Amino acid sequence: MLSYHKYDQDAETKLFLKRTERILFILILLMVACFFTWSENVAITRLIKVVGRLGVMTGAILLYFNIVKNRAVDTLEWKKQGSYLLYVGYLTLGFASFMWSTNVGYSALQWFMTTQTLVFSYYFVKSVRLLDTYIPGHGIRLTKLTGNTAFVLLMVFVIGKFAAPDIFFRLTHGGEEARLGGYMMNPNELGMLAGVGLACQIAELYYAGRKGWLVVTILVMTYALIETGSRSSLIGVLAVILFHVFQSDRTQVKAVIIVSMLIVTPPAIWKVVLKDGDPERMEEIMSMTGRLPFWKALITEGLPREPWLGFGFMRIDYKEYFQSTHTYPGKMTHNTFMQVLMNLGFVGLTLVLFQLFFTLRGMYYEDKGNKLFMVGLFIPILINSFTEFGIFGESNYGILFYQLIIMSMTFANRQFLTKQEKIQLHRIGHIK
Repeated sequence: MLSYHKYDQDAETKLFLKRTERILFILILLMVACFFTWSENVAITRLIKVVGRLGVMTGAILLYFNIVKNRAVDTLEWKKQGSYLLYVGYLTLGFASFMWSTNVGYSALQWFMTTQTLVFSYYFVKSVRLLDTYIPGHGIRLTKLTGNTAFVLLMVFVIGKFAAPDIFFRLTHGGEEARLGGYMMNPNELGMLAGVGLACQIAELYYAGRKGWLVVTILVMTYALIETGSRSSLIGVLAVILFHVFQSDRTQVKAVIIVSMLIVTPPAIWKVVLKDGDPERMEEIMSMTGRLPFWKALITEGLPREPWLGFGFMRIDYKEYFQSTHTYPGKMTHNTFMQVLMNLGFVGLTLVLFQLFFTLRGMYYEDKGNKLFMVGLFIPILINSFTEFGIFGESNYGILFYQLIIMSMTFANRQFLTKQEKIQLHRIGHIK
């Protein structure tokens, strides 16, 4: 039976934890940052997106082995395997689709980047879980790491709005509307990052002693969210806030949140969702900015060509763009489930729907702290998935966040040790 004593928080352990937390933060910050288009030079962008993420993934693996070498043994085993195994099944089907994809290079690149972030998520979360097991009370939380990552990246855009508006703003609707994000990041995707950051920082309010700095970060990210003009992200944040209202046991906290929402929500919806009541924008909303006709054309014209196994991983037609006489040409569907239906057919869609079910089921049985992190991430990225790349779409950090959720419910500590593990625990001071 596993028997070890907790580390005392001596100076050496505190230094180790401080250094480890700093590395974890840098790793997830760089991984998310690698999804942005930081340069107009295509070669530099590809170098950052592919080679940069490979380097960050390698860093996560090295950190894991450093923790195992100095502070723990790997006694973590699989639990709730349905979600993870079905996700691997989805990637396996995607790999098999190279055989029928008409652009194997593009399908392979998208598959490789999705698999790359999955490996990163595996070692990143496993490192935190090992610390949970062998240094209880260490204070390194996924909510804190993810929330601070979102804040730092959004601060770059908020500062950029004033310092270099031509770079950090994107003009839409014929130049009538300016949205934060520029061409570094799709404004809707940037809004989703703000939603994820807000969800994590709100969850951090449960743990933080001094809440002043957290409130500042929340205000900055709220401002960034509004500046992106992302309707779906605003709805996602409101849904996250409602989740915290319903699960909180504090009546006063509930009252403050509800009153704040009643004050902030109407003007926010009027400004971001309804666009100041502009009739043309109202028509735009009813057609989901032209997506409904596009989806109809995909189902009636594109899907019948390859209904069962689709056109290949992240492909929605034989050609580079799906073209219909009744709608605009498109390379992606702006709906993650429609994307799966087109690139992996009904077989793929059935697989991901079951995978999503097992993920929701796993989240339901998690402890409160882990659930706050997972639900906080899940709500904004799921809502984003109905109108953008989403959790099963082309490579984006929404996929990374979803993989972090999957891994957060995957590990459980094994209670029985091998002889070699006992020797290792004795060496590092866990067994006396």
